[in-house]
Amino acid sequence: MTQAPIYFDYAASTPMRNEVVDYYSELLLGSQANPSSSHSFGRKAKVVLESSRKQIAKLMACQSAEIIFTSGGTEANNTAIVMALRDLKVKRIITSPLEHHAVLHAAELWSKAFGAEFSVLSVDAQGQIDLAELEHELQKEGPALVSLMHGNNEIGNLNDLQAIGDLAHKYNSYFHSDTVQTVGHFPLNLGDLPIDFASASAHKFYGPKAVGFLYLSQKLKVQALISGGAQQRGLRGGTENIFQIGAMAKALSLAYEHLAEERSHIEEIKSYFLAQLKAKIPAVYTNGLSGELGKSLYTVASISFPLKDDNGMLLFNLDLHGFALSGGSACSSGSVQSSHVIAALKPNHQDTVLRVSFGKDSKKEEIDLLINYLLSL
Repeated sequence: MTQAPIYFDYAASTPMRNEVVDYYSELLLGSQANPSSSHSFGRKAKVVLESSRKQIAKLMACQSAEIIFTSGGTEANNTAIVMALRDLKVKRIITSPLEHHAVLHAAELWSKAFGAEFSVLSVDAQGQIDLAELEHELQKEGPALVSLMHGNNEIGNLNDLQAIGDLAHKYNSYFHSDTVQTVGHFPLNLGDLPIDFASASAHKFYGPKAVGFLYLSQKLKVQALISGGAQQRGLRGGTENIFQIGAMAKALSLAYEHLAEERSHIEEIKSYFLAQLKAKIPAVYTNGLSGELGKSLYTVASISFPLKDDNGMLLFNLDLHGFALSGGSACSSGSVQSSHVIAALKPNHQDTVLRVSFGKDSKKEEIDLLINYLLSL
C-alpha cells in the first residue's frame, strides 16, 4: 500500500457520524432496560423507542404507526413480500432484473412458496423499465405486488415512484419500493406517495448496521411475520434494540438536517470524477444512467474498462494500493460471478466494471489519486 486507504464504497456502507457514535454510547450506558417493562427503567427505554419512531415518521412524512423497525433492508424487503402474498392475496410479483438480490431472490423464493406468478420486466441498455410493459402485466387477473427500487445500488438509475405507484393502484395492486439507497439522501414524502411498502437501512445514511425499518401503509390489513410478542403493534415480535434504533433515528435526522450541503458537495465530487475520466481516460464509459446526475444517484458512478488481460485483478490491485471500491453490490463480495445488473443491461458485456460511490467525506484530491492510479495501468 502506497498511501493511506481511501474509501469509495459508500453505497455498500457509510461510516457512522461522530454524533451518532456519541449518542449510541450514551444509549448503551443509560437505556439498558427492556422497553416492554413497566418499571422506570423500562419506561425510559420505551421513551427512546417511541420518540425514535416519531422522529423517523416525521422525517418520512408518514404516521408513527407506519414505521416498523427491522434488522435492516433485507428483512424489510422479505417482510413486505411475504405480507403481500399471504395477507393481501396477490397473485403475482412484478419486479425487474436490476433489483438487489434481497428483493430478486426473495420474490422468486416466496412466490414459489405461495404459488404465485413471478414476473420480471425487461430493461433497455440503459437500465430503464417500460411503463407500458408494466401496465400490460398489471392488466392480468388478480392483484399484483410491484416491487421496484427507487435508486439502483449498482448503476444509480432512479425510478419514478409516483408513476409506478399510480399504475399499480390503478389496477388494484400494491407497490413496494426498496428505498435503501435513497432514504437519507433524497426527501421522500411517503405519506403522499402511492407506496404501500418501503424499505430502509441505517448504515446507508451514516447510522449503525443491522437496523432499518419498513414503511407499512396503515391502509393495509396484515399479520405478523415474526410472532411471539406484541411489540410493534403485534407485527414484529421480539425485544426492540433500543441502541440501534435510537442511533438510526439520530443518523436520519442529521442526514436530512445536512442534506442540502452534503448533496451539493457529493454532486460536485461525482461531476469532477466523471469529467476527469472523460478527459484523461476516454476509453472508460459509464453504465446505465450513472453518468447523468439528474437521472441517477448522486452518490454512485458505475464505470467500465475495455477488456485487458489483467482486468480480473483490477479490484485486488486497487485494494493493494489503498482504494476501497467494489465491482457491484457489496452483497456479492467473494463471488466470481459477474454483476446481474450489468448482465441484464448488456448480456455480452465483457469489460471490467467498477462501482465508485461517494459520501460526505469524499475529496477531489482522492479522485485525483484514483485517476492517476488508473492511468498507470
